[in-house]
Amino acid sequence: MATKDDTPVDTRDALEVIESEAKELEKDAEIDRILRAFRLDAYAVLGLKPGVPESDIKNTYRKKSLLIHPDKTKNPRAPDAFDRLKKAQTELMDEKHRKNLDEAIADARMLVMRENKWTVDSPELKTEEFERKWVDKTKFVLIENEQRRQRQMKAQMQEEGREQRRQEQEAEARRRKRQHEEDWEATRDQRISSWRQFQKKKTGGEEGPAKKKKMKPIG
Repeated sequence: MATKDDTPVDTRDALEVIESEAKELEKDAEIDRILRAFRLDAYAVLGLKPGVPESDIKNTYRKKSLLIHPDKTKNPRAPDAFDRLKKAQTELMDEKHRKNLDEAIADARMLVMRENKWTVDSPELKTEEFERKWVDKTKFVLIENEQRRQRQMKAQMQEEGREQRRQEQEAEARRRKRQHEEDWEATRDQRISSWRQFQKKKTGGEEGPAKKKKMKPIG
């Protein structure tokens, strides 16, 4: 039985080329799958089923990230696919985000069952039709949740904007009051001097009008 070293050089080179091309096709296929996956569903981006253990998430991300890493493929879409893969892994490793995603997927399953009047014992739940409807309903629920989140964020930003404007107006009012007090204090000596001059004139001081002479009575 011939070993690899016994294989003619030309044959080994040809095999390596074939293996390399096959690997590139595998990378291209995975990049295409990631970019086609529904990006709001981190499980779909990683190619995982909901409810998998955390170890599966880590292992899957490690294998796929090594496969499609931009430094290891010439595919121009690799950076975008790699970023989406990383984002999906980060979301699933976040306990709060993963819980919300799991709840959305569970809600979608319940809605499909309710719309079709199926129970947990219905045989339809084991069919491809159910899986397809579940996937479609999951997209619907996730889109609704995202739109709701964006509306809440917009409302919060508007409220924060109003609060910021209120604080700015209060700060401006305090600045004007402080400036008025400083201006009032700066003219204090001038006001006192003017008041003293006014008092002198009022009481007949040096600058007041001359006193009239008394008229002698006639006779």
